[in-house]
Amino acid sequence: MIIQGFNQIAAAYGKTHSATPARQSMPSAAANLADKVSISDAARAQFDAAKKTTTSAEVQQKIAEIKSRPNVERSPADFEYLEKHDQRYGELLEKIKTNGMNGWEALTADELDYMQKASGMVNTMAYLSSGEKALFDEMVAQGNREAATGLLLVGMSRIGMDGQQVTLPNGQRFDPADTEVTAANVRNLFKYLFVDSSGNGTTDQSFEALASYLDKREAAEQHKNQV
Repeated sequence: MIIQGFNQIAAAYGKTHSATPARQSMPSAAANLADKVSISDAARAQFDAAKKTTTSAEVQQKIAEIKSRPNVERSPADFEYLEKHDQRYGELLEKIKTNGMNGWEALTADELDYMQKASGMVNTMAYLSSGEKALFDEMVAQGNREAATGLLLVGMSRIGMDGQQVTLPNGQRFDPADTEVTAANVRNLFKYLFVDSSGNGTTDQSFEALASYLDKREAAEQHKNQV
């Protein structure tokens, strides 16, 4: 706005003093000065934009480098950097902190998938189908965290299988990655892939919670179809 006003004053000055040769150069000089100021401002803006782009690129490169390393190979400074510069990571971390000790269990499938990848943790969510992730979100929304944990264990059981068959103590063989998550399969197959070293039966409880939820869900679907 200052530059525009200066041009108007210069033009008016030129008209008023057009009879004076010495004065005739003034409009041109003023215009040149205005052009120089405009070019200078434009160059500065371009420089600032380029600097911002470079900084952003450097930040993204740093974030990618940190995420490429597993959790155990990261320093506290790495996690602080992610919290500061990765907006979604920071927001989800705040959500976890808000929910206290059970903060991780408050995350949806998509959120947990992001945090597992960003934190360099084992990405169990990558081994669940879209339908299973929807089931996970359903259980989380209803506050059934134990059943949701059971589904996470199913995902964990599929890691590194690549089509391999697992032989259970009772002689049954199955491929966890190619086995549907049903109440029967949870109780008769997936459950026996884990040994609970805590002695508290925690994994068994999670699997039973998942199986019970699936039983109720199936019964509700059957009732709905009969109505």
